[in-house]
Amino acid sequence: MTTAPLQLYIGSKNLSSWSLRPWLAMSHAGVPFEEHVIPYELPDWVDRVAQRSPTRKVPVLRHGDLVVWESLAICEYVAEVFPAARLWPEGREARAVARAVSSEMHAGFADLRRELPMDVARRHPRRAISDGAARDVARVLEIFRDCRARFGQGGPFLFGAFSIADAMFAPVVTRLLSYDVEIDEVARAYAAEITALPAMARWSAAAAEEVARNPHLTAPAGSSYTKAAGGAAAKAAGGAAGGSAAP
Repeated sequence: MTTAPLQLYIGSKNLSSWSLRPWLAMSHAGVPFEEHVIPYELPDWVDRVAQRSPTRKVPVLRHGDLVVWESLAICEYVAEVFPAARLWPEGREARAVARAVSSEMHAGFADLRRELPMDVARRHPRRAISDGAARDVARVLEIFRDCRARFGQGGPFLFGAFSIADAMFAPVVTRLLSYDVEIDEVARAYAAEITALPAMARWSAAAAEEVARNPHLTAPAGSSYTKAAGGAAAKAAGGAAGGSAAP
């Protein structure tokens, strides 16, 4: 196995939810890696990312000659290379469900992603959302309740101890807080645990610094990473980075 350091390339910490996922998993677990932020406001952002990622999107992990893209795939790779980090639950059933909800997060919730784009450092007044986004929120809250009730006895996270599943849902927690979405007691307690993580606090502080430097770099409802990848909106709208369009 290569002894080269892990190199993680990410986008804006205020806006890039897909970048947050592997970054949080690796940072919380104490996995050593070198972070490379490619700010969205750079005029040659797409070109810079294209030099490092076959999909022209972030995040992307480089480990020697190996390139791994897609947030969940990066997390899976790190879990294999660093088994002592225990990034998946130890129990077979819990691990199966953790993988299922992580995959569901990776592939679904399109309305929630579109209407409530990640905006870590800002707080917005509660807004009307579509029926589709409301169903997405309800499903997220259902996942939180179910996982905490069935598997959360060993700690404050979805499966007790922190896992990749928590990293996958952390950006959704920021959305629920940023847009003052009505949530239940289980979700409030879980959100408090996620935001209290030292790694999450560091990410949030960096997001606030980004906004202070460039308050016009925003991700309005309806924006997508696809626009940024096409070169039109990286500066004005920011887009959303990662394996797909915006959470």
